[in-house]
Amino acid sequence: MGELKDKAKGLANQIAGSVKEQSNDPETRAEGKAQKLKGQAQNLKGDVKGALGDKI
Repeated sequence: MGELKDKAKGLANQIAGSVKEQSNDPETRAEGKAQKLKGQAQNLKGDVKGALGDKI
């Protein structure tokens, strides 16, 4: 169950980050890039949990 939760959060962060990256404000673009990377990390965490059967 934790796997799906992490992947959903990751996807949400990636989408929000992508939207922020389209901004004209350099600070917002940087924030979007960081948020997008956070989402990718959450997806990876979900993949690991899925492979290990939520034992982490």
